[in-house]
Amino acid sequence: MSIKLRYAGSTDVGRKRGHNEDNLCLLPEQNLYLVADGMGGHASGEVASQLAVETVAEFFEETADDAEMTWPYKMDKDLNYEENRLAAGIKLANLRIFEQAKGDPASHHGMGTTVVSSFVSGDVIYFGHVGDSRIYRLREDELTQVTEDHSLLNDYIKMKDLTEEEIENFPHKNVIVRALGMKETVQVDVNHEKPEPGDVYLLCSDGLTDMLKDKDILEIMLDERDDLEACVQRLIDQANENGGKDNITVVLVEVVKA
Repeated sequence: MSIKLRYAGSTDVGRKRGHNEDNLCLLPEQNLYLVADGMGGHASGEVASQLAVETVAEFFEETADDAEMTWPYKMDKDLNYEENRLAAGIKLANLRIFEQAKGDPASHHGMGTTVVSSFVSGDVIYFGHVGDSRIYRLREDELTQVTEDHSLLNDYIKMKDLTEEEIENFPHKNVIVRALGMKETVQVDVNHEKPEPGDVYLLCSDGLTDMLKDKDILEIMLDERDDLEACVQRLIDQANENGGKDNITVVLVEVVKA
């Protein structure tokens, strides 16, 4: 059984930043959707996030056309073929960003990016991510985060039972412990599930989730569930109304009811 998808996505500079270091990629012919949130001075975050989405998309197009193509990384025996494919594309993006930063340290020192990706093959949806950009699933009026933030805050939450107030006042909220481009190799989190008709997956940068609580995201998604483009725009508009402290990128992927 193959799954039919609808999708929409957009990115916005927000209210406080001078330029947009987020990038997104919608590649429906490969059922591949990506969001990357770049970091680094001299606009190098924008370079990193663009390299990330372009490299993964390019790898997917090449491996779709040539099943015999030699991959740059060995298969992980704990992952299935498609999980390996997603992880390999993201690892390749990491290496390209790392090498570009190393080759031009004056302009690209500290260049890096998060990435979240979703990809559908057959009747399964796959997720791959590094960093604190997120993927959520809306199913039966419930919103569930399906990725785990690679952030200092999340590490603290796992180690200690922090209260809502402690989480709100945590001093290093935006410190991420894993990103593309920081080292020559990177650990990619991949997982998969069988989606149900009507599921909507939200891929977003922290410019959205730092400005809106999950319950507010859910409310907007339920309000606009019949119009993905309107839903994307409302989420971005609300993040801006709440302060727009960062670039905001939103991608929605809906599993269409048969």
